[in-house]
Amino acid sequence: MKDLTGLIAQQTDIATGIRILTEEFPGAVAFSTSFGQEDQVLADIIWRNQLPVRVFTLDTGRLFQETYDLMDLTRARYKQPFEIYFPETAAVEALVKEKGMNSFYESVENRKECCHIRKVVPLNRALQGTKVWITGLRAEQSENRHSMPALEWDEARQLYKYNPLIHWTFEEMTAYLQKNNVPYNRLHDKGFISIGCAPCTRAIEPGEHPRAGRWWWESSQKECGLHAS
Repeated sequence: MKDLTGLIAQQTDIATGIRILTEEFPGAVAFSTSFGQEDQVLADIIWRNQLPVRVFTLDTGRLFQETYDLMDLTRARYKQPFEIYFPETAAVEALVKEKGMNSFYESVENRKECCHIRKVVPLNRALQGTKVWITGLRAEQSENRHSMPALEWDEARQLYKYNPLIHWTFEEMTAYLQKNNVPYNRLHDKGFISIGCAPCTRAIEPGEHPRAGRWWWESSQKECGLHAS
């Protein structure tokens, strides 16, 4: 096995880094997109360079209409397919029956339970058979992402996790979107930086942390479990 960590660390071109991984793991590289700005950058790079990467997203059932609009706009722009994974119906029905529609406001534990059902379980299903999981994580997004490397081994899922934008700044990301005329979620123009489920996301005020708008009623690490180590 090649020293993939060292090899990828040497790459400054994201398309080259992804191509190396697709050659090492043919048919087993997947990119998860939430249709945020970072993910739109990566989708553009993947499809513009015709890289053999499976693209998928998670529909929690509680997304903003603007996110659904962007899904259709992105499909029309690139003419490329992407898979959509939904939570298990029985699990959602049981949660709502027991705790109501908005139990996530009541405690961190309840919120994480909702995230687990609506995000983590579908993600694990989507990643079955995958050897490399590409994400749009950036170090600036939250304190617990500062030490993440570009390529890391996810022991729990037994796969490589590639974070090609981890050292990109917000300015670099938005400059790429503008230069390449990449479609993006119009909520970003209204103060929404990190966009998740509608009831759990608000716009941020000037000077607030980029993740302040996610689960704003909590004083937690602002993670849903998808990228917990």
